[in-house]
Amino acid sequence: MSKVTNTKIVEDIVVIATEGYLNKDLGEEIQNIAQKYIDDGSSIFLINLKDSKIVNSIGASILIELIEQLQDIDGQLVFCDLAPIIEKTFKIMGLTKYCKVYPTEDEAVKELA
Repeated sequence: MSKVTNTKIVEDIVVIATEGYLNKDLGEEIQNIAQKYIDDGSSIFLINLKDSKIVNSIGASILIELIEQLQDIDGQLVFCDLAPIIEKTFKIMGLTKYCKVYPTEDEAVKELA
C-alpha cells in the first residue's frame, strides 16, 4: 500500500517520507499534506522516497504542480533517497531541472538549513 509514513519539521524544512508506489493516490496525499504546511507558512519541502521504488506519470505530474505552486511563493521542493528508476524518471520528465536531489535526508537537511 502506498502512503505517507511520516511528516516532520527539521530546521524549518517539511520532511515527507513515503512508502510504496508514487501514483495518483500517493501524489495527492503528498499534495494535501504540503498544502496544509504551505497554508501555515512553510515553503521548503523535502520528499524522502527511500521506501518508494516506482513512480508513474500521474504521481510525477502532481509533484510538478507542487513545484509550480512553491515557485510562486519562492519555495522549493527537493528529494532524497531516490531509487535509480525514480531518479531516471524524474530526469526524463524534467523534474530535476527544478528540484535538487540528495543522496540522503541528512545531506539534504544540512544543505538546506
